[in-house]
Amino acid sequence: MKKISGLLLVGCSALALAGCGADDISSPGAGSITINNPTPTPTPTPTPTSGVVTPAAGCPTFNATGGLTDSGTITGPEGEWRVCTLPALVDVTSSLPKIPGLLYRLNGRVDVGCDGGFSAPTAGTPFTTTTASCGGRSLTADTDVTLTIDPGVIIYGENGSEPAWLAVNRGNKINAIGAPSAPIIFTSRQNVVGTATDADQGQWGGVVLMGRGITTDCTAGGSAATSAAAVGTGTCERDTEGSVNPAVFGGNDNTYDAGTMKYFQIRYSGYVLGSNTELQSLTAEAVGTGTKLEYFQSVNSSDDGAEFFGGEVNFKHYIAVNADDDSLDTDTGVQGNFQYLLLLQRAGDGDALMEIDSNNLEEQFPRQKLNVANFTGVQPLDNSNSDQAAVLVRGNADVTWANGILNVPNNECVRLNGSGTVPATLTAYSTALTCNATKYLATGSYTDVNAIAAIFSGNNNDDSLTSTLTDTFVNGTNESAVVAYADIANISSTFDAVSYIGAVKDAADTWYRGWTCDNATADFGSGEACTALPVT
Repeated sequence: MKKISGLLLVGCSALALAGCGADDISSPGAGSITINNPTPTPTPTPTPTSGVVTPAAGCPTFNATGGLTDSGTITGPEGEWRVCTLPALVDVTSSLPKIPGLLYRLNGRVDVGCDGGFSAPTAGTPFTTTTASCGGRSLTADTDVTLTIDPGVIIYGENGSEPAWLAVNRGNKINAIGAPSAPIIFTSRQNVVGTATDADQGQWGGVVLMGRGITTDCTAGGSAATSAAAVGTGTCERDTEGSVNPAVFGGNDNTYDAGTMKYFQIRYSGYVLGSNTELQSLTAEAVGTGTKLEYFQSVNSSDDGAEFFGGEVNFKHYIAVNADDDSLDTDTGVQGNFQYLLLLQRAGDGDALMEIDSNNLEEQFPRQKLNVANFTGVQPLDNSNSDQAAVLVRGNADVTWANGILNVPNNECVRLNGSGTVPATLTAYSTALTCNATKYLATGSYTDVNAIAAIFSGNNNDDSLTSTLTDTFVNGTNESAVVAYADIANISSTFDAVSYIGAVKDAADTWYRGWTCDNATADFGSGEACTALPVT
């Protein structure tokens, strides 16, 4: 597989997804990167110089009403591609096969199925949708649409009357399973035509999965639990912030299955509509343990690399490069288990490596419970904006770290912000920190920085590590000398027991290679530039 370069252009619009934490604090990076929403008129397509791609003869069969629209061809550095545009609604189970010389296009918001509601209807009992775009169709058991995307498929977003984004509604699924040598790529028109650079971002929307898991901070009616005993009895729902049309998530099923996404990239996403209203790369809203997420690379999101609202998430092998807000953002009562994370930000741009909170209605249940193991977070300079430190833990959240590395020599490592009757908590095992001289910030009802320092004074933690990371994120001598936490399964049964801290043990550990792309911030040795498209 060979890659060169490509991209897309976008138009203005009126929609977006929640930008930052649940309290709507938005913090696009404060450095040299400027997000300019493009005008509706596309820039001229550059003349290819070394293209080898020839366009496919036509679009494949697509089961959804209206099928795929043949939108002609588009030219970029790789050559000329056939463009097949998805309908605004995928109303029946459909597939996007990999065809040489063919790209798929999102022209504005594309819905996978219609919203099936707070709870799945009784099996075999027909119900009528109320969503206008579904035309009041009579459906059986659930909306039950699955969009399958084959390995190696490239889908690009082109903003129409609203930003281009893929919305997988409640009761429906995505089946996007790439391969180590053939990842699925979601990207922008600029990436296709060859004008995207390592500094670009915010050129289309992103991918949003909406589920029926338990969430807090209702914005779409209903009520949340107000005691631990009442968890699961509430009717809390939230609307995807900024959506022109409703994009509702929430329910009482933390086993909810929104499908599978594996070996995939999302590039240049995070369309900015205005203050606090942005779509980010991947947004998982109240998905459950039935949803499978693995091997995901977020590249140059103008907001978060990925954000998780409510529900229960198990996720392994996540890479965020150049997120201009938070690399990982978790909110509104999510129960999360994350292992093998590379959180890599530009020098001087971006906000927190992690923003962990349920910060708005602090007494609602469930409290957020987040377990993160084998993570490596890198900020070359002081990247903090509103979060003020490399990691912000606040609100109604209880956090456990194991086998982690933070290399942020010019920034405070951790800020704990206390609010609510029971403020946020943080526990750490075998976590090594390279911070500035201040190291910690205590805000809100937290006033004692020494109490935060005490968290890292035992349990094989080290808050004075001299970083010896090589190639940006690979463990060096000092990282390898830290004793790993052996009882990691006691934190989460989903975690693998390992003998090292950080996400990458050594030079022989190459789980990140082959399905990723490279840029100036991080070279994953894939030989494929993020400014390029694969040619197969």
